[in-house]
Amino acid sequence: MADYEKNSDSEIQETLVNVNRVTKVTKGGRRFSFSACVVVGNKKGMVGYGHGKAKEVTEARTKATQSAKKNMIKVPLYQSRTIHYDVIGTKGTAKVILRKASPGKGVIAGGAIRSVFELAGVHDIVAKSIKSGSVHNMLASVFNAFSKLNTPSQIAKARQKPLDSLSTRSSVIAKKKIGESNV
Repeated sequence: MADYEKNSDSEIQETLVNVNRVTKVTKGGRRFSFSACVVVGNKKGMVGYGHGKAKEVTEARTKATQSAKKNMIKVPLYQSRTIHYDVIGTKGTAKVILRKASPGKGVIAGGAIRSVFELAGVHDIVAKSIKSGSVHNMLASVFNAFSKLNTPSQIAKARQKPLDSLSTRSSVIAKKKIGESNV
């Protein structure tokens, strides 16, 4: 929430992801209301999502937008275009696999997940949703995956090692290939 307060509302964009008409059957008849799901972001690594319910669609959307702005998180980006490493997020039965991608690959994701990446400022990523088709659970699993992400400096600090001592998988493979060619 502290990160959100630093941003002005003018640079935050929103996308309506899903609207459902909900019916409550009572003794006097059916009562209709609407449920909305909104994703907000500044395309610079800040993103959030929220749900809202009301008798009218516009009121539900407003509630969802307020909830999304209140629950914004910072996503650590690699070179301001993708995530640092592959990660899996879950919520209920929904499972989402996020994989970093090379430059120019683009956003390979479907539906509601695509809008999260666009508003977060992620330009190259591959995402696969498994099991659940529920928009709410898919969004929650993406944000669960985002919460598992750390920058290399955060990882080095947690391990109490210098940043240059961390090795990525690609650098380990490159060192093995160089070592094999010299033998």
